[in-house]
Amino acid sequence: MINNDAAASTSTTATAAAPSASSSNTAAQSLGLKNFFKTPEGRYKLLHDKSHPASLLPYALAKSTTQITLAHLKDQQVQAAANGPALQPSSSYSVASSGVRYVTSKLLGSSGNGSRMLGFVGGNGTGSKANGGGASKSSHVGGLSNGGSSTVGSNTCGGKGSYLIFNVGDTLYITELNSEEKDPIKSISFGNSNPICHAFNSTARDGHDFLIGLNSGDVYSGSLRLQLQDVGKKLVGTHHYNKDGAVNNTRCTCVAWIPERDGFFVAAHADGNLYVYEKSKDGPGESSFPVIKDQTQFSVAHARSSKSNPIARWHICQGPINAIAFSADGRYLATAGRDGYLRVFDYLNEQLICGGKSYYGALLCCSWSSDGKYILTGGEDDLVQVWSMEDRKVVAWGEGHNSWVSGVAFDPYWSPPPLEDESENAVYRFGSVGQDTQLLLWDLAMDELVVPLRRPPGGSPTYSRTQSSHWDNVVPVGTLQPAPSTKDVPKLAPLVAHRVHSEPLSGLIFSRESVLAASRDGHVKIWMRPGDADMTASSS
Repeated sequence: MINNDAAASTSTTATAAAPSASSSNTAAQSLGLKNFFKTPEGRYKLLHDKSHPASLLPYALAKSTTQITLAHLKDQQVQAAANGPALQPSSSYSVASSGVRYVTSKLLGSSGNGSRMLGFVGGNGTGSKANGGGASKSSHVGGLSNGGSSTVGSNTCGGKGSYLIFNVGDTLYITELNSEEKDPIKSISFGNSNPICHAFNSTARDGHDFLIGLNSGDVYSGSLRLQLQDVGKKLVGTHHYNKDGAVNNTRCTCVAWIPERDGFFVAAHADGNLYVYEKSKDGPGESSFPVIKDQTQFSVAHARSSKSNPIARWHICQGPINAIAFSADGRYLATAGRDGYLRVFDYLNEQLICGGKSYYGALLCCSWSSDGKYILTGGEDDLVQVWSMEDRKVVAWGEGHNSWVSGVAFDPYWSPPPLEDESENAVYRFGSVGQDTQLLLWDLAMDELVVPLRRPPGGSPTYSRTQSSHWDNVVPVGTLQPAPSTKDVPKLAPLVAHRVHSEPLSGLIFSRESVLAASRDGHVKIWMRPGDADMTASSS
């Protein structure tokens, strides 16, 4: 059942979750937006509305699409010089990233009757990345100015706190997640280039935990803590890879750290190539790779010199790679392409495992479950798809958006209510955001997802026990499949549909206390979970 707040009674009066949200709530209500949305477990209430400074010129908003990264820094003493190229291990981090980089799910089972039943059991998670090309060390890059605040904030002295990172135009902004201030505490300008993507590493050992990819193709790694501690106007303590497009001069579309491989990351580009970097390697500015003979075929080439950086090139597809995501153990890599294909690779063995086409247009986002068994995708067909690694095929699809789906993620902190009969409640939650300005929440319930049965000629589907053709054959390893008929795959309906913003949405993150949704023009709304919102309001 869809709970559509846009259709709710206009007489309903919403109360702000905290005094700090009153101004943003007033503005939202003036646009016909509500400061809460309902779920079976209670109300999610708007707590904060983070944004870029009001002085930002409108033309800058069209330069890039806002992506968000969430980082939690614990309080430990930093052991490094302010302008050194690397730091000693300074803290423990936990991280979440937008759209393609944050997901979770569990288990597919089978029923004892003639039909296939899908079992989804709670539990959710994340992924990461590796390495840099033609690395050059730089103590300062770009221009830096304080955004909306003359000081770096109460927690930034030692770096302790939760931080939200987002890009707008040619600037990267950092703001305190739980601060009442709407404007960021720091902004880093890149002048003639625009930051497109960024990632944070929760397990970096040398302090370089932060990646930034630019539309010029350049990639930087540095310490987020060091940026927060520095009050100057430069990006400090960075390594510079693919400088001036020495390896690849096309737009860097996404970056990610490789899980379980400290010091390695990947950067994807608009020409369909993905490069593996070793962040500590100060190699030559150029790496020599053989010419790609067939642009339509997957291929992997390794650098000819052991001193080169990047150390490998993966040719994924013809055209841009729109999203990349690693499984939590770093074994598998999923990519979403402009050509509409999801591709899943065995990263360790450099082998294509499976993949398939969207129903229409490009895929824009993808994300893994924490156990590595499921993948979510979304794109220009306005649909959300759930892929199974065990079956190597689509096992469910969701319809509810009215425009392109730009971000998907499982909620790792949500758990289903207990059942009275104490039987296993195999249900869990995921979300999606789209260019229709809506945030959708979905529940996957094992007892409701039964694979459709094929209707035999002249027969009744009620009594048929013949499985649909989508499930008849095992998909060989390395096969890219066409989109299956929607009649052959279980269909999901959203539990909640809520209009979050007046502009298209571009990113989604679930945290323990809240849900974060970003619009493409640089506004991030933070919705407190039921219970947490009430506690916040009471303490305020």
